[in-house]
Amino acid sequence: MIWLLLATADPVATAIATMSIEEKAAQLQSTAPADAEAGLPAYDWWNEGLHGLARNGHATVFPQAIGMAATWDTALVNRIGDVVATEARAKFNARPAGADRRIYEGLTIWSPNINIFRDPRWGRGQETYGEDPYLTGRLGVAFVQGLQGPDPVHPKVIATPKHLAVHSGPEAGRDGFDVDPSPQDVEATYLPAFRMAVIDGKARSLMCAYNSIHGTPACASGDLLNVRVRRDWGFRGFTVSDCDAVANIHMFHHYRLDGAGASAAAIKGGNDLNCGNAYAALPEAVRRGLVTEAEVDTALTRALEARRALGIAFGATSPWSRIKPSEIGTPAHRALALEAARKSIVLLKNEGDRLPLKPDTRLAVIGANADDLGVLQANYHGTTAHPVTPLEGIRARFRQVAYAQGSVLADGAPVVLPETALKDLTATYSVGGRVVKTERARKIDLDITRVPPVEGLPATGWVGRWTGMITPPGPGAYRLMLDQAQCWKDCRTHDTARLSIGGRVLHDGAVPKGRVEIAWDSDGSPQPFDLMLDHASEDESFRLLWLPPEAPMIAEAVKAAESADVAVVVGGLSPDLEGEALQVQVPGFVGGDRTDIMIPPAQQRLLAALKATGKPIVLVLASGSAVAVDPTVAASVLTVWYPGEAGGTALAEVLAGTTNPSGRLPVTVYKTTTDLPAFVDYGMKERTYRYFTGTPLWGFGHGLSYTRFGYDGVQAPASVAAGQDLTVTARVTNAGARDGEEVVQAYLVPPAQRPGSMTAPVLQRQLVGFTHVAPRPGKTVTARFTLDPRAMSVVDRDGRRHVVPGDYRLWIGGGQPDTAPGQWVSFSVTGADTELPK
Repeated sequence: MIWLLLATADPVATAIATMSIEEKAAQLQSTAPADAEAGLPAYDWWNEGLHGLARNGHATVFPQAIGMAATWDTALVNRIGDVVATEARAKFNARPAGADRRIYEGLTIWSPNINIFRDPRWGRGQETYGEDPYLTGRLGVAFVQGLQGPDPVHPKVIATPKHLAVHSGPEAGRDGFDVDPSPQDVEATYLPAFRMAVIDGKARSLMCAYNSIHGTPACASGDLLNVRVRRDWGFRGFTVSDCDAVANIHMFHHYRLDGAGASAAAIKGGNDLNCGNAYAALPEAVRRGLVTEAEVDTALTRALEARRALGIAFGATSPWSRIKPSEIGTPAHRALALEAARKSIVLLKNEGDRLPLKPDTRLAVIGANADDLGVLQANYHGTTAHPVTPLEGIRARFRQVAYAQGSVLADGAPVVLPETALKDLTATYSVGGRVVKTERARKIDLDITRVPPVEGLPATGWVGRWTGMITPPGPGAYRLMLDQAQCWKDCRTHDTARLSIGGRVLHDGAVPKGRVEIAWDSDGSPQPFDLMLDHASEDESFRLLWLPPEAPMIAEAVKAAESADVAVVVGGLSPDLEGEALQVQVPGFVGGDRTDIMIPPAQQRLLAALKATGKPIVLVLASGSAVAVDPTVAASVLTVWYPGEAGGTALAEVLAGTTNPSGRLPVTVYKTTTDLPAFVDYGMKERTYRYFTGTPLWGFGHGLSYTRFGYDGVQAPASVAAGQDLTVTARVTNAGARDGEEVVQAYLVPPAQRPGSMTAPVLQRQLVGFTHVAPRPGKTVTARFTLDPRAMSVVDRDGRRHVVPGDYRLWIGGGQPDTAPGQWVSFSVTGADTELPK
């Protein structure tokens, strides 16, 4: 009889019944140990898949999330999510189901980031889908569904939308930052995408944020996690803290006095799993009566139910276990990365139809972002086996291409030493003194996160040596940097390196904190170069960077431009300048955020020198955020974001015209930093296209094509009852001579709003729909939109969302009202004021 009861009992409940409070606490930390009696192998909950499976060796690398958002393509984003899940399963299935898993090897994926990119200065905005709640929500739902798959009983992986809620910088002070948003801004801006991810996307996990909201840490906020998320939205999955956010409850927010108090506050507030080890204090919290063991059991039940659903605990199985380890970086996955890169490129300006270029155009490719691996991969990335930089892509497409780096990205910020300064460079890789491979190299820019740089080497335990001649562009004081992203978790050792120039050893030994800076005074003559790396650790990269003097770099770029027909300048920003909690303090940047949205002065000086040559300039901006530029400096301007492994191929295709750009801005490009409110102000007044009353440089939704689209025949019912759907149609014609894809956008202008406070934002318009059409030249297709009551609703100062009777205007076009081809249509909402659920 006892055997029968155990056989039919809930395995999760049975396992929990075997555990002590200490064992329960251990399972609720991100690095969970094996528990043989409970039937649990060791499992690290922490994995990343923002734009490709991250930090665990080779994987397909898609455009950074902001680039995915620029496609405005939910079907594409859904397919990307599916590939991320496939590659996660492929790696997972390479070992037995019961094998212990370390960090970045699990099936709980802490993506997507659906915070609102409210301010372009935020360095982590690149991880988001932009500034609009509707676009963010639609893309977030698509990605979540792609990750989790079509079977609700057997998820492919578990998605974790983050960071709930009201989280978007500054990076400095984020661990103890208190946000004080209005009820209107919370409901209208900060929560809609999360609601969509839960209700429409059926996300099985959510991550709470570092910050406090009205004095309560987000990861201890019962009003947020228990009331809004579980009661109002019906969420049934598990919640997880941002990493170390539970410890922050007492260490930085001072909301509780110690770890036990913080852990108890998090559990009672609705946070189940702790990324970090703060929950080690849960046993003490139970003994002190701060939280009950039953409350801990509730959190643990939710977490272990996730492992059971994934088929990785308690003898459960999954149909996804049939995915083969070989299904990583397949031709189909690489083709999808190229498709995504193509569709993410936004043509901002094309004066005189300068683009596309003819195949015989002589090009000078200039700029620090033209040949940088990190600019392809961005942050939270996997390691691509097939990277194509802009320089490489352009060389493969055009016959005559010169190259010069031209400048650094920002004063004081080093960049990768370019191929022009390294002549006859040879790379030799050996293991135990035995040479495995020798090859020609162009630069030293390696991503070696759990993978070797060439086939035939182990992931760690090899020596690389690069020899040749270092040839600076002119005499001057140079600063060289040996740079590494060092391993940080379970890391026992770090690499060593030796550098000699002209026979003189400049460094020999460790690379403290991941960077060694070396002063090198050069007379401009070529010198023998020898660099050795002993890769004995799990350090994740190795790069040779430099800070060169400006004059010879600009002179080299001007010479290249003067010999060409067109200068293609690939500039912008980089993941070294903008990102999560970076140790960067150079003019225009601090701690991963920006202090100025203009393109940095170093690049402004380069562009001015190139403009003085009289040669046409095509400016290509690679970045994770909006970069303001003087639009007169270039005939054509494109943004490629951080475009993923195929970014160079996609850019070259757009320049050549074999791909017609269809990307649209998911953010506003403001003219100047003074257009923005204070960065620390989370109020939405004068933020994003929805509330900004000024004139932007380029608006949200903007993007040009090599063809032209026209709109007519927009039709909508004259009226609709409050609480009912509204269907609108429009005719879209390709009036040009090329094939092309149009992103048809619908913007709603509600009735005039009641006067609010001086600080309340006034809604200008809101995106309520978008779709893609691709009529052939001279052909017309019909675009159709169905607006549900939520799309037609407004939010009052008290956070009440409702549909207001009155007169509405709806714009259907290729961009925002009156900035792109399109048409207005009017309708009225009749009946009573209708309140909608939170």
